[in-house]
Amino acid sequence: MPLPPFSAPLDRLARLRGPLAPKAYDARKITALTTNPACDRRTVLDAAGIDKAALARRVGFDPRFGQSPFTITRGLAFEELVKRDGYAELLRLLREQTGTPIAEAAVADLNEVGGNGSLTVRHKETARLIDRLAAGDAERLILDHPVLTMEVAGRTAILEPDALTHRVGGRFHLVEIKSFPAIDGVADPLAVAEAAKQAAVYAIALRQAFKSAGYNPELVAEEFLLVCPKDFGNRPYGRLVDLRQERENIAFQLTRLRRAEDLAVQLPDDATFDVRDDSGHSSAQLTQSVSALNAAYTPGCLSFCEMARFCRQEAEESASPARLGSAVRNVMPGLDSTRTVLEMLDGTGSPAADPGQAEVLDRLRKAERLRRARRTAVA
Repeated sequence: MPLPPFSAPLDRLARLRGPLAPKAYDARKITALTTNPACDRRTVLDAAGIDKAALARRVGFDPRFGQSPFTITRGLAFEELVKRDGYAELLRLLREQTGTPIAEAAVADLNEVGGNGSLTVRHKETARLIDRLAAGDAERLILDHPVLTMEVAGRTAILEPDALTHRVGGRFHLVEIKSFPAIDGVADPLAVAEAAKQAAVYAIALRQAFKSAGYNPELVAEEFLLVCPKDFGNRPYGRLVDLRQERENIAFQLTRLRRAEDLAVQLPDDATFDVRDDSGHSSAQLTQSVSALNAAYTPGCLSFCEMARFCRQEAEESASPARLGSAVRNVMPGLDSTRTVLEMLDGTGSPAADPGQAEVLDRLRKAERLRRARRTAVA
């Protein structure tokens, strides 16, 4: 798979971004994208490498979530602790969780290759080592920050899992190092689920790497090693977590994504997502460009997308049923405005345009009669 992305000089998405360096895909961004694969807006913005937080601020909707600098710093410090002293803690956890003697284990630090930290060189070296591992050569070699690639909406994403273990029980395990604690051996279920999603993204990329090298992708284990601080201290704790369900779900959602270049065609020629303050592009121009892309807003977007508050206002202004959640949206197929539906129901609006709309309205009238009957019975 070619590296790096965003390099074609006539790339439409790169022109939309302007001269700023692209924000690369990461596992967190990919899991968010696959949570709402029908959103053309996010697909294009992510593929173009747009700084969505900066874009949201430029159009007047400051995002209100994201990792704090403290959390990021704590996470990096904990990962350094796990890998300190020749990866002593990581090796200990591997021994405890896999039961495999690791006296012969060695580590290949892929954060750089011979002093070269370029992604292209690191990716090439990762591919070479994966070929050796899968072939049965150097089975005791652990890879620190291997560089993997994945196709996302027609673009190449570059991914860097924390580590890939040597062969254990015939398979290779991914390692995810997180800074959230495990109290008495139990971590926050939501945090673990999010870690499993990110590990699933890495697993998909790793399976593709094995397959591209001519090896069985089933060599990638169906569990990953989650490492986090134990109790209220900083002592690393680890346990194996099943990632099959998340992997299958994300792999399926990736197939639903449309190519970003195809989606960008709907944008006018003068569209721009150049978020620089001195770019000469006004907030109104940026707003117009964003609005030209179809969004698939749901209330859940508020928990993972920087543009969600912008999209929420847009959905409210158009009275989109989706703003009330998927349950409401799903009972009104073919009707894109709750305002229009209410006017149809009370007789002040235009009649149903087709039999499908008439059927939906009939179901809503029956539901309303049932609701009134229940309220009367309770009273």
